[in-house]
Amino acid sequence: MTKPMGTIPAGFAADADGMLLIGGRRADALVAEAGDTPLFVYDLALVDRRIADFRTAFPGIHLHYAIKANSYAKLLSHVAKQVDGLDVASGGELRLALEAGADSRKVSFAGPGKRDAELDQAIAAGATLNCESEGEAERAFAIGARLGRTPRLAVRVNPDFEIKGSGMRMGGGAKPFGVDAARVPALVRRILASGADWRGFHIFAGSQALDAGALIEAQRATVALAAELSAEAGAAPPLVNLGGGFGIPYFHGERPLDVAAVGTALAEVLAGRPDILSDSQFAIELGRWLVGEAGVYLTRILDRKESHGRTFLVTDGGMHHQLAASGNFGQVVRRNYPVAIASRFGAEPEEEVGIVGCLCTPLDRLADDVMTPRAEVGDLAAVFLAGAYGLSASPQAFLAQFPAREMVVGG
Repeated sequence: MTKPMGTIPAGFAADADGMLLIGGRRADALVAEAGDTPLFVYDLALVDRRIADFRTAFPGIHLHYAIKANSYAKLLSHVAKQVDGLDVASGGELRLALEAGADSRKVSFAGPGKRDAELDQAIAAGATLNCESEGEAERAFAIGARLGRTPRLAVRVNPDFEIKGSGMRMGGGAKPFGVDAARVPALVRRILASGADWRGFHIFAGSQALDAGALIEAQRATVALAAELSAEAGAAPPLVNLGGGFGIPYFHGERPLDVAAVGTALAEVLAGRPDILSDSQFAIELGRWLVGEAGVYLTRILDRKESHGRTFLVTDGGMHHQLAASGNFGQVVRRNYPVAIASRFGAEPEEEVGIVGCLCTPLDRLADDVMTPRAEVGDLAAVFLAGAYGLSASPQAFLAQFPAREMVVGG
């Protein structure tokens, strides 16, 4: 039975020969330039458009990029020049952020399991540590004293709420992330008493939300919580990171997030915020919403085969580069990302196929039972929405397969 796939995002077209264009360039020419497939291509012009959309919808709000979504050096250095901060989740990501030219004082470091060496690295660089526990804060005090450096510390809060309908719930109930809200004021007072540089709150309730109403409700609750915690701690936060959670429509039937509505509602909330937050800066931390739709994964068809009446297109790529598209990165019921045959982009579908990877596991599926134009050995298959949590979130070493290439166009 034919299964639906998600909608190919705007910004892609075909040339007169029917070849997919990415950033105005032919997919086959990009592969030739890169040297081979599999290949991730990121259109920087689409990223720039997203950043511009954010600035329009959220005037006065700082934009932070969560580099876990995609830390490819050329993309990261491009984004770093345009955003107000970079959020990292490891010492390795901190190094990548600094190599991309980011101002270390505009880098914040979250994550529930930071090694002492990573705390040392962040404090020495002058990055902000989002403390995930009282114990982590005490380690930061000791390391700062040893280095003779004043640590810059924020507190990551585990709120009592979550973003309804979010793909990954980061707040509410028992969580390894952050400090339970009830314990935060005491920790803030301890940070202030230590002489550390108090930087504010990081409050992240969930991710991959497409419901504007749910995000509006979560942001309203986050601002109220930040005010309550600040009043109890007796200190105003220099910065309140409201988290992100902006989703993109991967699957059939999903619709884009109404970002304008979220921005309008947040402006109203901040206009009436309590006095203790009157001088606080607010930030939104985004990853996939900024870069996800700008990426395409190109993989070459190696074989056409029939099995029990079904046609399979076997490619040189797969879940070792695109774990999320294979359905193995959080999906309960596997659904199809948008895919296409790059050499016949926009042509009418002719056959039902499964597009699979080259790995020896039945989990290695890029598309199940989708309708496409007829494809032959040597053609390119394109998987869209590949700009976030593609290569950075996949088991690249599995079966020692060939690594994927990456490149940018446009911008």
